[in-house]
Amino acid sequence: MNSDSKILNSRSIVKSTILFALPLIATGILQLLFNAADIVVVGNFASPTSLAAVGATSALINLIISLSQGIAVGVSVIVAHNYGANDKRAVYETVHTAFPVSVVVGAIITVIGVLFSRAFLTFMETPSDVIDLSTTYMQIYFLGSIASLIYNFGASILRAVGDTKNPLIFLVIAGIVNVILNLITVIVFEMDVAGVAIATVASQVVSALLVVLHLMRSTECVKLSLRQMRIYKSKLVSILKIGIPSGLQGFLFSFSNVIIQSSVNSFGSAVMAGNTAASNIEGFIWISMNAFHQSALTFTGQFMGAGRYEKIKKTLFTNLIMVFIVGFGMGIIAYILRYPLLNIYLPGETKRIEYGISRMAVITVTYFTCGIMDVLTGAIRGLGNSIVPMAITVLGVCGIRILWIYTIFAKFHTQFILYISYPISWIISFLVQLAAYFIIFNMIKKRYEQHRVKSI
Repeated sequence: MNSDSKILNSRSIVKSTILFALPLIATGILQLLFNAADIVVVGNFASPTSLAAVGATSALINLIISLSQGIAVGVSVIVAHNYGANDKRAVYETVHTAFPVSVVVGAIITVIGVLFSRAFLTFMETPSDVIDLSTTYMQIYFLGSIASLIYNFGASILRAVGDTKNPLIFLVIAGIVNVILNLITVIVFEMDVAGVAIATVASQVVSALLVVLHLMRSTECVKLSLRQMRIYKSKLVSILKIGIPSGLQGFLFSFSNVIIQSSVNSFGSAVMAGNTAASNIEGFIWISMNAFHQSALTFTGQFMGAGRYEKIKKTLFTNLIMVFIVGFGMGIIAYILRYPLLNIYLPGETKRIEYGISRMAVITVTYFTCGIMDVLTGAIRGLGNSIVPMAITVLGVCGIRILWIYTIFAKFHTQFILYISYPISWIISFLVQLAAYFIIFNMIKKRYEQHRVKSI
């Protein structure tokens, strides 16, 4: 057992989960606050269509970067397994493989994002009054892809060994840079959405530098040496074995959101603006729930590596209970405060606020079902299986949404009918994932017990 692991040595999974998740929640909320600052600055000081222009890009941006973030999940799982097994050499090789991969993947994303932004937006039927601004925002945003990937990979490594505090510190610093530059570029230099994108790229560079410097100064097995970076074939294969299905899952999940965004676009820029504001509010709920996805993945991964199977089920149930409490509680609060919250993004825009409320009435009160689905996804990945949650997501989330849009929504073209596809897909996927989790866990545990008997 790794004596340095706070997770493995803790007597209380509940306490460890809370201590692990709180910095993650704070990190996510701060990140969204900084992003919200972007939206607020654009909504108040830029052109009337700027908010809709930025909102039109979010689904596409998530679509393109989701594959790379999936690879970061692969890094996190492999580091967690090896850290739990106290295999310091394997952790070292995984860390030094991860960063060259992040640079290569980031460069590919930059080229795709810059060259094809307008074509993607045209495919989504982005209205003519916002497509030019949306294209400008996306092209500049993707110039920061390498820096974004470096930070995500570095933060995944730190979280895999139980460190959620330092990524929080790095984000606070980068976020402050982002807000300051937003105010300067948009208000002082009147650069509109281009200014917001430049500020975002600058903050990504700052966060990347901070995480790299921290890992270089580390005294643990995750210590990074720039001169020793190379791609270890065995570690790359292990990372991709988890990462590619995870990334493909995120890609297809985001693709279904692109289809939904295209459907939202069909209602016009006013609905787009209300949808964007509501989505940003919901983001605070999702990012808080996602902390328990990360917790389930990391704890399960370390317990797997250490052979502590008796702790794995407790990890799942703890995270399911906590994500329900957080997701349901925040969802109800957000809906109760819907008018003042939306008014922050859309001051005085009564019609657009009502469009935002149409989304919140469906999504916020049911969002906890997305959280419990994501916890199952993290737990299954922590067990070392990334293909099953990918398949379930493709069929249960993406498939249902796309089928819904081209059948039910095509016949009943309303916002409510569009948005109700979200909770339906979450609930069905959760039930299937729950069954899959217990099947996979029991198979792994049985193999482990058979191996232990043979070794005796």
